[in-house]
Amino acid sequence: MSRGEASGPFRTGDRVQLTGPKGRLHTITLEPGKVFHSHKGPIAHDDLIGLPDGSVVANAVGVEYLALRPLLSDFVMSMPRGAAIVYPKDAAQILAQADVFPGATVVEAGVGSGALSLWLLRAIGPQGRLLSFERREEFASVARGNVATFHGEDPENWSITLGDLAETLPEQAADASVDRVVLDMLAPWECIDVVSTALKPGGVLLCYVATATQLSRVAEAIRATGAYTEPQANETMVRGWHVQGLAVRPDHRMIAHTGFLLTARRLAPGTVLPELKRRPSKTEFSDEDVEAWTPGALGERNVSDKVLRKRARAADAAARRSRGDDDDPHQTTEPADAD
Repeated sequence: MSRGEASGPFRTGDRVQLTGPKGRLHTITLEPGKVFHSHKGPIAHDDLIGLPDGSVVANAVGVEYLALRPLLSDFVMSMPRGAAIVYPKDAAQILAQADVFPGATVVEAGVGSGALSLWLLRAIGPQGRLLSFERREEFASVARGNVATFHGEDPENWSITLGDLAETLPEQAADASVDRVVLDMLAPWECIDVVSTALKPGGVLLCYVATATQLSRVAEAIRATGAYTEPQANETMVRGWHVQGLAVRPDHRMIAHTGFLLTARRLAPGTVLPELKRRPSKTEFSDEDVEAWTPGALGERNVSDKVLRKRARAADAAARRSRGDDDDPHQTTEPADAD
């Protein structure tokens, strides 16, 4: 059983989420002899070890904290980031729309900070196989640390391959051997041909893109292959509600656009789809339009190398603590997390 799926009393090595009286969250990894410090006073890790999940514990000055194991959604929102993460609302839709199932062989590119990798690993189970691809070593390092931290180990059914998907996928997956492909990258249309070779007939291709121009470009690239069903696109928005007695109203803030999901299924070789009857629309595009769709024109938010190295060190340190092989056994205190 992986540490991310543990239940029962808190044990050494467990991650515990402490919620203070004002709702501030702190996540710690339990180690005998260590102490969690905040401006409201210390809590000894030994006071938490052995308590049931969902307990309330008071610190040295009587301030009470609710102690719970963090959910996967809690973990991915607070873990170190190399690249922007796939939010839980989109991860849930990816698992549903791509129909990721236990035992599936799944290709993921790029891996980013490992958030989607964690959701995919949970969905495919120990009998499945996740092949992740990432161009940047810094992002891969952060992802490895985050996944190892959550699981307490390096999953045996997961691999990260460094390099361009178009060049490396044929080396890692045989033709027609992959059940699902999830592309979270700037220019997924560049990889459609190699993905089409790896996907089984009936397999699902899902592309997660941020902008409408990317969405249009990848949809046209998929149609142009003649190897897929008609692409389907959507986005997910989540709005919370305030429910207090008779005061029931929508929250003033919501999680709105984070990305588009586009899905299509691989056809059997030689299959030709029946022609769809469509209303006339503007589908033609010029060379100037294509230029506007290029990765450089789309714009990519880059994280500095210095920040990436810092986040990679943080992810690696958390992974060592979770595995139980921390290099610094003499440390006795743990600082409070930032808001």
